[in-house]
Parts: sequence; C-alpha cells; structure tokens
Amino acid sequence: MQTLGIVGAGAWGTALALTAVRAGRHALLWAHEAEVAQTISARGENPVYLPGVALDGVRATADLADLAGCDALLLVVPSQFLRAVCRQLRPLIPAGRPVVVCAKGVEAGSLAAMSELVAEELPQAPLAVLSGPTFAIEVARGLPTAITMACADAALGRRLVKALGTPSFRPYLTDDVIGAEIGGAVKNVLAIACGVVEGRGLGDNARAALITRGMAELMRLAVAKGARPETCMGLSGLGDLMLTASSTQSRNYSLGFALGEGKALNDILAARKSVTEGVASAASVVGLAGRLHIEMPICAAVEGLLYRGIGVDDTIRGLLARPFKSELGFDA
Repeated sequence: MQTLGIVGAGAWGTALALTAVRAGRHALLWAHEAEVAQTISARGENPVYLPGVALDGVRATADLADLAGCDALLLVVPSQFLRAVCRQLRPLIPAGRPVVVCAKGVEAGSLAAMSELVAEELPQAPLAVLSGPTFAIEVARGLPTAITMACADAALGRRLVKALGTPSFRPYLTDDVIGAEIGGAVKNVLAIACGVVEGRGLGDNARAALITRGMAELMRLAVAKGARPETCMGLSGLGDLMLTASSTQSRNYSLGFALGEGKALNDILAARKSVTEGVASAASVVGLAGRLHIEMPICAAVEGLLYRGIGVDDTIRGLLARPFKSELGFDA
C-alpha cells in the first residue's frame, strides 16, 4: 500500500492525506470542488477547509478517475453524499481494492450504516472503517492521536494500520465494524445535545448526566445492530463522544451551543462552509432506533429540536419530565 487515495478534501480528508505522507505513503487527495484541488496543487495548502497547514507531499485532483491506480481508498465525503460518490467510483475500482470508510453517520431514507452502504455500492471492495476521537487540525499538526481501525479481515486490517500508522497517529485494530460505526454516528447527535446544555447554562452536572445517559443510548443501538458492547467503550465510542461533546472545536457541539443561546438553526448552518454531520444524523439515527424498537430519548429530543420546531426549553422540560428508571435497565 504505497499510494493512498483520499476521497474528500474537507478538513478530515486533508488531515488524513497529510498523515499518509508522514507514514511514508504517496497521497492523492480528491476534491469535489476543482478550485480546492487547484489551490492545494498551486499553494500546498487548503485555505478553505484546513487553513494554515502546509500540505507538503500531498497531491490533489478533481478527477475521480485519477484514483483508479491507488492501492487503497479512504472515503471521507460527508455521509449523505457517500452513496453518490461510491456509484461514481464503482467502475473505477478493480476487484479486491480496499476502501476505508471515514465518514460518520446513518444514511437518510435507507437508514444504512456507512459500511452497509459501501458494501452495496462497491461489492468488489474489501472494506474497513476508521473512526475515533479526532479533531482534524490536531491530526494535521501531528499531535498525538489514537483511533479505531475496524476490519473483519485481520490481515487487511494490519496492512491498513501499517499504511497509516505513525508515532503520533495510532490506529488500534478491531474486527467489530458496525460497533465502530455506530459510535461515530450517534456521538454527533449527542454532541449537539451537550452543546445545547452548555449554551443554555444548565451546568456541568447536566452535561455529565447527558453524556452518560447518551452513552447508554449509543450502546443500546450498537448492540441491536450486532455490535459488541466493549467496542462502544473504546476509542470509536466513548472516546469519540468525550471529545465531541465537550469542545467548541466540534462543529456539532458548537451548533448545539448556538441553539442553546437562542440562535436559529438556518442562520447557524448558513454561516458554515463545512457539513455538520449531526444535523442529518439526528433524523436517521432516530429512524433506525424506531426500526429496531430501541428507546433513544436524548437523540429523539435533538431530532425534535432540529426538525419538528420544538423549542429549546420545551425540549429540556420534556427530557426532565421523563419517568424515573433504574440505571441499568432492570426492574427496580
């Protein structure tokens, strides 16, 4: 795996391309916007999505066909656009060419996890999932980072870890693909809720309670999808939730914070260039929970706030009015 193709030149895709170079690989970064690819090629920088970071050694293109010769592809486009991009990639990828899903979410409509979606659209490609507590700017700066590499094929997983791993970027291997994915999808929704709590000034006790009870929701959904509970307690679950639900660096947390302050969702989104994954994921996560008959009241509250016009204070009152229950789900 000497040449890695990175599909998506947002902040995370750009940081992964730089990580690949540091790992001694050739990195080819595909950008949907031709002007982004041109700027990276001309200036060695991505000022739109990751400003201030030198991209030495990263090549860029706006033509997906250029990725056909890469030894593996990292799929880093937003979750709701992933299917369309995979359909464009299908005739370009030879059988056996690995793909690594780096998008986090549940697809609207189909309610498919990202690995399920990719398996449908790229059946010829062995797949893995890369997920965990990562702010792109910190990865790009070479700060210490640990992340989950999930792959059902242990040998392929080890090759991918070797291809991307560096002393400061440390992938930990698991075979629980769906477990790694569910954590990444649900934590974005919970991060919005945590931001609302902080923006409304409800205190650290409330945020700690929300993270803990949100973690219980995440685990219920993951187990219902066939994941192992211990995966949820690892980097791709608890680790990612802790990071995303406690820092204004998180787009999801900062969006929730702004909602908590009373700002309108449309105004918040209009001022952003990058996608806030938790907004789309809220509806699809709640839809998936309903399909699997899983109770997820915090995620449902976020969905109501974003899509059904329920106000912040009414959302909070609804959660606080829920019946008292035993913590572990057994009858008291």
